[in-house]
Amino acid sequence: LQVDLWQPSSPFHIVEGTVTDVRVPQNTSRSLLPYLQQANIQYTILISDLQKAIENQTGGRSLRSRRSLSEYNYEVYHSLEEIQDWMHHLNKSHSDLIHMFSVGKSYEGRPLFVLKLGKRSRPYKKAVWIDCGIHAREWIGPAFCQWFVKEALQTYQTDPAMRKMLTQLYFYVMPVFNVDGYHFSWTNDRFWRKTRSKNTRFRCHGVDANRNWKVKWCDEGASFHPCDDTYCGPFPESEPEVKAVAHFLRKHRKQIKAYLSFHAYAQMLLYPYSYKYATIPNFSCVESAAYNAVNALQSAYGIRYRYGPASSTLYVSSGSSMDWAYKNGIPYAFAFELRDTGHFGFLLPETLIKPTCTETMLAVKNITLHLLKKCH
Repeated sequence: LQVDLWQPSSPFHIVEGTVTDVRVPQNTSRSLLPYLQQANIQYTILISDLQKAIENQTGGRSLRSRRSLSEYNYEVYHSLEEIQDWMHHLNKSHSDLIHMFSVGKSYEGRPLFVLKLGKRSRPYKKAVWIDCGIHAREWIGPAFCQWFVKEALQTYQTDPAMRKMLTQLYFYVMPVFNVDGYHFSWTNDRFWRKTRSKNTRFRCHGVDANRNWKVKWCDEGASFHPCDDTYCGPFPESEPEVKAVAHFLRKHRKQIKAYLSFHAYAQMLLYPYSYKYATIPNFSCVESAAYNAVNALQSAYGIRYRYGPASSTLYVSSGSSMDWAYKNGIPYAFAFELRDTGHFGFLLPETLIKPTCTETMLAVKNITLHLLKKCH
């Protein structure tokens, strides 16, 4: 049976007692369900008609996307083109706080845009890197990156905490890391995960951009097979997107003090290591930052995030951006797994964008202010 594994991302992580979310083709479910009953495996159908759920989410789009950028709607999902137009618009309309630049080009030749956000108050400032959308189908990620920028611009004048953040730090925000994959998830396959690079031998497209980093590359939790969802690529940084971001982070490693990456779904706040069960040297600082961030997040709607080292909280995976950032001297490296825990999975409804982003914003501000205080 060919199934698409939603959670965990790889069959390596399935052991007795693991809760697993799978997507199956309509015709397959008829043979799968009797099999599960026979094997005495409990199951629940979370979404009975996935095609319908997709259509409900993306229907009626053209009408509202053409509206002017001044009334840009942050509570809907946006296509790559819309997001890039939005970035250009902000770059023009908020040139005092925003500088847009590109760190390189994707496999299909699209620019990899980043927004540099902050007050040009002094020549040298520490910085925080934020990326969203390493995995194409996790649409709530890019939605959060856009929300973060909106909040920064809208509350800079009125909120002392935001003012402090933008005065004392720069934020490098990359709303869509995997631009080719994200575009493909809008045009061809809503549940595409990887990049879109071609593998000539296997005729399979794409590499898992979160298994392609040069840290314990292609060890546990990654696959050597080009058709797998967790394919690590032919070599580390084989993907131009990963190479470009790694190059930028290496170049600015002295300045960048925090690395935040946004994924979905699981409702977790993870920190290194991902590739091994071991305690990081600055564990107490990072752990207390995570504890406080999760509490701040919960204060909004009562959503309780689990937090801890990625390896023991989620599963072991090698070649991740978070581990790489940490190994390259960025002391605070976190990966968020946003809502939910599987009820909607990757199809988080647009009505949940606002609550998800609102609570996540509290966590990010908390981490950022923690960073400015210096850990004791």
